[in-house]
Amino acid sequence: MKAIHCIFCKISAGTIPAAKLFEDDLVTAFLDIAPLNPGHCLVIPKAHFHSITEVPEATAGRMTAVAAKLGAALMRVVEADGFNLILANGAAAGQVVPHVHLHVIPRLPADGIQLPARAIPYKDAAARDALAEAVRNRLAASAKNGVA
Repeated sequence: MKAIHCIFCKISAGTIPAAKLFEDDLVTAFLDIAPLNPGHCLVIPKAHFHSITEVPEATAGRMTAVAAKLGAALMRVVEADGFNLILANGAAAGQVVPHVHLHVIPRLPADGIQLPARAIPYKDAAARDALAEAVRNRLAASAKNGVA
């Protein structure tokens, strides 16, 4: 399903031009119009999904597999030393376009990109363990009910 006003759906459909790098029945990959480094690209599902939590497992897996192959190719083409895969899910995480997209960003030794911004330690081991237990319980409930 495509969202009629979604720029990424339009790129995937070919109604808005883009420098496409890869396309199959599940995903499209194209160069970002505001790259952090040369070769910075996006991998998107062809179907419209706002959140990664909605994306079928096969499509999410395909996005990751394509991103890894693109990352390897980009490293050779732009002579990068590595690459980042970044997916922002939701406005608080920095998602600007409401269509799931995975950034593939080639990294160069002195590119000036700094990730992560900071670390926030747990209050103590008990707080860390309590959070881990709550997540495990939520995952178990999800497996039984089919929802997160």
